[in-house]
Amino acid sequence: MEQSCFTFNTFNNYASSGICDALKNFSKTDNKPVFVCIGSDLVLGDSLGPLVGTFIKDKNINAYVYGTLNFPITAKEIGCIRTHIRQLHPNSPIIAIDAAVGEQDDIGLLKVVNGGIKPGLGVDKKLGTVGDLSIIGVVAGKSVQNYNLFNLTRLNLIYKMANVISNGIEQFVNSFPFINRLPFAK
Repeated sequence: MEQSCFTFNTFNNYASSGICDALKNFSKTDNKPVFVCIGSDLVLGDSLGPLVGTFIKDKNINAYVYGTLNFPITAKEIGCIRTHIRQLHPNSPIIAIDAAVGEQDDIGLLKVVNGGIKPGLGVDKKLGTVGDLSIIGVVAGKSVQNYNLFNLTRLNLIYKMANVISNGIEQFVNSFPFINRLPFAK
């Protein structure tokens, strides 16, 4: 299956709405989604996923969230967490969120992909695919020393990307009918 993708600039005022619309376009169910926010709080450029997970939790968005700054999901946990999530949430769409490296001109772009992602490719890790859909933030340019570039990423960029992504996710989740069926819905 060929993956299709929507791309947004982090600094565009409509990026959050675009992420929401892209997720709606790709989502094949209105079951409560699972967000797998991949990365580490130890490396700035790799902290996009856990920061998004923390923002989702802080906003009390009605979704399942794995991976926060307090409890990150790193490459070591990918195999276990993938199996665990499929068992716990068999009918829920799984949306993976991760930082990535790309072309120098792509830094700051957010991509919503109709398909999972392979975390760790930017640092030459061979891990399996995670997610039915994915949100990728390009935080650094490709280089022979990709891991070092993750350490040189600006916090302002990561923070802005995480805000835009979590706002788009909030709009997406709040647009589904399952929200209205829950007794604690806003």
